[in-house]
Formats: sequence, C-alpha cells, structure tokens
Amino acid sequence: MIIKIDNKGAQISKEIYSIFQASYKIEAKLLQATKFPPLNRTTAEFLDSNNSFYAYYIKKHIAGVIEIDDNSKSTHLQSLVVYPKYFRQGIAKQLVQFVLDSYTSKLFTVETGLDNKPAIKLYKRFGFQEIKQWDTNHEVRKIRFEKRNR
Repeated sequence: MIIKIDNKGAQISKEIYSIFQASYKIEAKLLQATKFPPLNRTTAEFLDSNNSFYAYYIKKHIAGVIEIDDNSKSTHLQSLVVYPKYFRQGIAKQLVQFVLDSYTSKLFTVETGLDNKPAIKLYKRFGFQEIKQWDTNHEVRKIRFEKRNR
C-alpha cells in the first residue's frame, strides 16, 4: 500500500531518515562515492522539507519512500529509496508508477548516479529519456532523465 506521509511529524521524519541512510549507503558503495550528499541529510531537513513524501508499506512497516518536488511546470522525483532487505521486489517500480499516475505534469524529471544501473534501467522502463550527464563536486557522475506527457 502506498500512502502520503507527513514528514513534518517527528516520528515519520526519523523513519524517513532511517530508510534514506540504509538505502543511500548501498548506493554510495555502488557509485564508489566517498562523499555522498544524500547521506548528510538530517532529520531536521526532512522536517523542514516542503516536498511530498509517499511511503510503500508492507504490513505496518515502511519498505520504500519516494520524495516529490512538484511545481506548476514539472514533477521532479527528488529521491527514491527502498530498504535493502526489500530490494528487487518491485517496490521502486510501484512507487514510480504511483507518481506517474497521481501527478498531471507534462514533464517528469529524475537524476541518479551514472553507475546506478538498476535505477537507470527502472527509469528507462518507464520511458524516461536521458537529457544530460555531468560531474558533481563530490566525484559522482550524474545523469538526468525526463519524461514528457502529452
């Protein structure tokens, strides 16, 4: 089940922080990143965020979270994380599909590390197309995708 969660609540922001830490530690290793900004986010930053957060629940436990930055021009998939014990169970796919079905934007965007092959495969499966690559100041090559709806 996917539901919107209130990141302004102390307990939920701690849960978001926990899943981000667990998932992004794996991604940092995958990208061979010694500095990885997503791991530096604090609970307070989740509390203060104006983005929307949706959680995929298994029973009463959060298994995955997608963070959305939506404005009048586009919907950006800011973050997508899954607890490592739930990897490869289709949770990320369901979260992306949920966003594409729930938001009416004409433009969807997402970024990931170039060496994050599972994420790239997922986004391409949904019809996202590469629009650029660049090197970050934290030694990770990134890739940006977009998907236009008519």
